[in-house]
Amino acid sequence: MKILDRYILTSYLKTFISVFVILMLIFVLQTIWLYIKELAGKDLDMVVVAKFLLYFSPKLIPLVLPLTILLASIMVFGSFAENYEFAAMKSTGISLQRAMKGLSIFIVALGITTFFFSNNVIPWAEYNSYNLRKNIAKLKPAMVIAKGQFNEVGNEYNIKVADKSGDRGQYLEEVLIHKKTGGKAGNYTTIYSKTGELIGEEDSDILQLILYDGYFYDDTPPKDHKDRLKKPMTKSAFKKYTINVDLSNLNNVDLEQKDISDKYNMLNIKDLSYTIDTLKIDRDNNIKELAENLYNRTNLPIINKGVVSKTDSIYNGEILELFSHKDKVQLIDLAQNTFKSTLQIIDVKEQGLKTKSIWLNRHVIALHEKLALGFACIILFFVGAPLGALIRKGGIGLPMVIAILLFLTYHFIGIFAKNSAKDGSLNPVFASWFSTIIMLPLGIYLTKRATADRGLFEFDHILEPIKKILKIKDKEDVKNKSKLPDSVREVIEENLDISQEPLAHTEDFGSIRKRHSDYKEYAKFTFIFYIIGAILIPLYFILRNNKLEEVAVVCLQLGIISFFVCFIYFIVSSLKLQSVYKLIALKGVTKNPILLIMGFVFYPLTHFLRRNKINDDLSVSLK
Repeated sequence: MKILDRYILTSYLKTFISVFVILMLIFVLQTIWLYIKELAGKDLDMVVVAKFLLYFSPKLIPLVLPLTILLASIMVFGSFAENYEFAAMKSTGISLQRAMKGLSIFIVALGITTFFFSNNVIPWAEYNSYNLRKNIAKLKPAMVIAKGQFNEVGNEYNIKVADKSGDRGQYLEEVLIHKKTGGKAGNYTTIYSKTGELIGEEDSDILQLILYDGYFYDDTPPKDHKDRLKKPMTKSAFKKYTINVDLSNLNNVDLEQKDISDKYNMLNIKDLSYTIDTLKIDRDNNIKELAENLYNRTNLPIINKGVVSKTDSIYNGEILELFSHKDKVQLIDLAQNTFKSTLQIIDVKEQGLKTKSIWLNRHVIALHEKLALGFACIILFFVGAPLGALIRKGGIGLPMVIAILLFLTYHFIGIFAKNSAKDGSLNPVFASWFSTIIMLPLGIYLTKRATADRGLFEFDHILEPIKKILKIKDKEDVKNKSKLPDSVREVIEENLDISQEPLAHTEDFGSIRKRHSDYKEYAKFTFIFYIIGAILIPLYFILRNNKLEEVAVVCLQLGIISFFVCFIYFIVSSLKLQSVYKLIALKGVTKNPILLIMGFVFYPLTHFLRRNKINDDLSVSLK
């Protein structure tokens, strides 16, 4: 390793480790804050709390690592540019790519390591943390009756309270209790009271719940079928009602017990692939089963059995006219009932298939997230490093702001895409890679600009092609030309004519180069506007599915405008390309309108095919 590579890698690693540790501590503290309800009041020792944080920490890596790489890259390369270290490198002939070479190898190795980490360590952590949380939730349920939701207390009661008060949360308001009835499905016993109070000792296994001013409802169905048809119900009111809950068996919980191991976040790529295939087969079988059931309900397989058809008779009237009035009523009633029951079956099956599709999409997203994370780390490095070189600012201030804005954009686009993919609105494979794909052209753009030592934003390349289309001349050129004396202008024009007359081949060569340069300019902006439109149109559906209608409409409008501008540039670039082929006397692009339309639809492919063809043809014709 050369001294320069060692210096850049050492500088980057110092910043990387510092930023990673700080961000990890921030996210761990946030985790404690989010799950404080599950940990408080359970008499957990420090070993269990440490295990909880240890199991949860690997799941933070997909958030912390990309942000760390982005922020560290901006800070380090911004510091190099701010202290003129890049200027010193360039003065000795070292380009930005050469300066990033050693660090790029480290980032690629880190991306590969991240893949193995997400495929092995994160599923292990998810498996242990989920089961630990499940076991902790069983400890002392009296201490964690959360307001506004049902809480399982003991093996007999589900309790919901509107509000809690008191120094220990012992005073309850609007208490609603569902009492379980053995192995029967359903909640047949309901207790409601305006207020309540929890009474219990720390060392006692009995929790006493005293209810005030309430009602008791019981509609447990009797065993006798005739009595069950009467739908009996018992209702009573009370001023005070006491419930004793035995907690003796609840706190005998083994925190190391691990029963659940089939969630998609707990599986590696091999297990996910197997589960995805199983879920697809199960879903397809359910669809086939539904189709067969609906077909059999139509009675088409047996409708003609026992019927003797007359081939010599032709009837063109209504089929119902062949039956009596009584039979017509029966047939219509039968058809209506069959139609209604079929609709009910379809609705039920549709909900079941929708649930299975969501579960399948979650597994597909989980699989591709493991693959996309490593690539995201590499791409975000190539976004952050050139961006730092362009803004020429190191330290915490501006780089921190830019890094957070870019990461939030990357993160929220990924969230919106995955939420849309869960219900099938977006392909789950595409959704997992969507935010990474969006960052890829940004990384290429910033790397090119930093390599060429150009500013972060320049609008001349956008305005100049538009000026050429509209034939708008710069005011400075017009002024300079008008200031020339007539005699000087005539001498210049005469000299140009004299110098160009005998050099016909040179004139053709210059025209070819000029037209080829114009074509490349228009083709480049056709490609840019096509990519912008291709990103904004899918983003419209993603935002609309996430109930961001206003932003979605803006994206749709901008996408349509981008494709419109792209179409204009496409036409002009095609004309420019044809003018080049007229000069080199070779067969150029097709003039078939259908093929041209197909070329526009798949323009990224057309762009590269055209570029390679014109380069090959020019190299042959100009030898």
